[in-house]
Amino acid sequence: MTINFPELARQAAADGAITPEEVLALRRAAWPDGRIDQTEAEAILAINEVVSAKSPEWIDFLVEAVGDYVLNGTEPKGYVADATADWLIAKLDRDGRLDSEAELELLVRVLEKALGTPDRLKDYALAQIECAVLSGEGPTRDGGHLSAGSITEAECKLLRRVIFASGGDRPAAVSQREAEMLFRLKDASLGADNAPEWQRLFVQGVGNYLQAWTGGHAITRERAAELESFMNQTSGGLGGFFSRMSRVGAGDLRAAARDLLGGAPARGHADEADAEAALTTPEQSWLDAEIAADGQIDPLEEALLAFLAEG
Repeated sequence: MTINFPELARQAAADGAITPEEVLALRRAAWPDGRIDQTEAEAILAINEVVSAKSPEWIDFLVEAVGDYVLNGTEPKGYVADATADWLIAKLDRDGRLDSEAELELLVRVLEKALGTPDRLKDYALAQIECAVLSGEGPTRDGGHLSAGSITEAECKLLRRVIFASGGDRPAAVSQREAEMLFRLKDASLGADNAPEWQRLFVQGVGNYLQAWTGGHAITRERAAELESFMNQTSGGLGGFFSRMSRVGAGDLRAAARDLLGGAPARGHADEADAEAALTTPEQSWLDAEIAADGQIDPLEEALLAFLAEG
């Protein structure tokens, strides 16, 4: 790295801003070798702490650069390692919450792009949004000018991006913990001046948890590492696999392919989807308990029940 990050941080602290020209210089300095290392990522986050006026150019750079380290700093690329997730949370956390929209956007973008992340990273991002709704303060709250107990359009968009993100315990699907968070937000914001999108998000989010087909599970980071190691083998791997293919029958080929990928025999996706859409006894019990918690059926719960009945 040719640029003096500590000196740039001191300059940014002096006037509370970083110019587009300085951002461009950082971009040129940060990627000469095609990667961001931990030292560079920490320097960028240190500058972010002292910059009070965060321009769109700066936010884009921070999200791209630090996100590149988080996603690609360890093998296999695209999967966030446990240690990296802990490092990111420790670097961003300020007394249990984030200070800026740039930090929250970084978290959300990582979750959207990751092939897999530790669950606690997604939980942490959702906790920041929930805290902002309940307290009226935080990176989504326009400097605290918005009232507590209401859900803004910006928060609806962030919630949708996070709960349906590819990284997490149910990639591109809503987990029970996330559905329970949606119920908590619903109870805390009943009757408030919420964004029009909120009811739709609540219904779709909880409905997704109860009815979504999850047959397309993403593989774990550990399994991805095993497959990557297999692909990189020079003596075995794909070369040996295809060599063996020429010496076995069709039935053995299907079995060999399943062994290679760690998969199971193909099943009818439509049948799986129909089976998943039907509520199980535990799911019905969970839903009944959530609805009965406050002793009434409110308009959002009515909309949810109507949605489930149509499914």
